[in-house]
Amino acid sequence: MEERKKFISVVTACYNEEGNIEQLYQRIKDIFRDLPAYDYEHIFIDNDSHDRSREILRELASKDKNVKVIFNTRNFGHIRSPLHAIYQAKGDAIISVVADFQDPPEMITEFLQKWEEGNKIVIGIKKKSEENPLMFALRKIFYSALNKFSDIELVKNFTGFGLFDRSFIDIVKEINDPYPYFRGLIPELGMQRYEIEYVQPKRSKGKSTQSFITLYDMAMLGFVNYSKIPLRLASFIGFSIAIASLLVALGYLIYKLIFWYQFDLGLAPLVIGLFFFSAVQLIFIGIIGEYVGSILTQIQHEKRPLVIEKERLNF
Repeated sequence: MEERKKFISVVTACYNEEGNIEQLYQRIKDIFRDLPAYDYEHIFIDNDSHDRSREILRELASKDKNVKVIFNTRNFGHIRSPLHAIYQAKGDAIISVVADFQDPPEMITEFLQKWEEGNKIVIGIKKKSEENPLMFALRKIFYSALNKFSDIELVKNFTGFGLFDRSFIDIVKEINDPYPYFRGLIPELGMQRYEIEYVQPKRSKGKSTQSFITLYDMAMLGFVNYSKIPLRLASFIGFSIAIASLLVALGYLIYKLIFWYQFDLGLAPLVIGLFFFSAVQLIFIGIIGEYVGSILTQIQHEKRPLVIEKERLNF
C-alpha cells in the first residue's frame, strides 16, 4: 500500500497586497513542486482589501484547487484574521508566511527538514533586517527589556514566521485566546523547537499597513500577558515617591524653622510637584487600564468568532 503523503498547510494573511499575491503564490507552488513527498494547500485570508487583491485571489483559486481563500466581511485586525486561517488549516504542519516577502518562502524547505527531525516548532529568527535600521534597533531594545520583565523567557526577534506542528496548533485552539502572543506562548508550552536565523529583506511591493498603533498593540500584548512587573512597579514607585515627599517636606520644615524670615517657599516647587505626581498617576492608570482591557477582551470574545466570513473558495 502506498504511504500517505504528509499534508502541509501554508497560511498567508493579506490586506491590500495586489502587488505581491500572485508572485507569492507562484513561489510557494514552485517550492512544493520540488518537494514531491508532500501535498499542500495554500490558504489566503483577505482582511477586506480595497485594492485588486480579492479579484486576483478569485482568479488563482479558479485555476488551482490547492489555493483556498477566505474573504472576511471586514478588517478584523492583524492577529485575529491570520489566527482564524490557521485554525481552518488541515495540514499535519502549518506554515505561516506573510504576503510581502519579508518572510523568505525558500526557508520552507529547511523548516520541513527540521520538522522531520522531530522538532514540533521551527521558527525564523531575524538576526538582521534590511528595513529601517533605527526601527529594528528600537524593537530589539524593547523586546530585550520585555524579556527581562517577563515571567518566562520570550522568543527574541520572532515575527510569527515558522512551521507549527498540528499538535501545537490543537493546543493553541483549546486555549481559546483571541489574541495569543506566540512570542511567549511557544516557550510557555515547552514543545521542542528549532530556530533558524535569517536576514529579513525589504518589503517587495506596496506599503506596509503596520502603523505605530499596531506595533504598540503588539508590545502591550506582550506586557500584559507575560509580566506583572508594571503593576508591581507602580506600587514600588508610589511608595518611593511618598517617602521622598515626606523627607523633602521635613527638610523644608526644618529649613523654615531655622530661617523663618529669610526663607520663602514660593509656588514653583508646588506646581512642579503637582504636575510630576499627576503624570506618574496617569502613567500607571494607563498601565492598569491595559490589564483591565486585556481581561475585557478575553471576556467579550469568549463566545464570539475570531472573524465573520463573507465567502470561502475551494474548501
